[in-house]
Amino acid sequence: MSSDNTSSTYNKSTGQYHSVKGTAVETIGNLTGLESWQKSGKEEHAAGEAEYKAAQAHEYVDGATDRMHGKGEAILGAVTGDKTQQAKGNLRHDKGQAQQEMNKF
Repeated sequence: MSSDNTSSTYNKSTGQYHSVKGTAVETIGNLTGLESWQKSGKEEHAAGEAEYKAAQAHEYVDGATDRMHGKGEAILGAVTGDKTQQAKGNLRHDKGQAQQEMNKF
């Protein structure tokens, strides 16, 4: 099964947080003329965007893995006549497909 966000090095929520916070800091720097705030805000925004995209890519790959393994489980269940395994595989495949849809670039 795929791993959840807590085990990932990257997290979409914290990435978004740092992106927004960086933009706010940069805006304050622009309004006050403080170049150090402008620079640190830009850097934090860029780091937040990078973290978000890395988490998104990780979740997309997890979805692809679930789709592949789910398809295999479903086929094995169909071949052996195990309807429970077939249904479980179809569910895992569909979960992976939904996860990929949510994390498209």
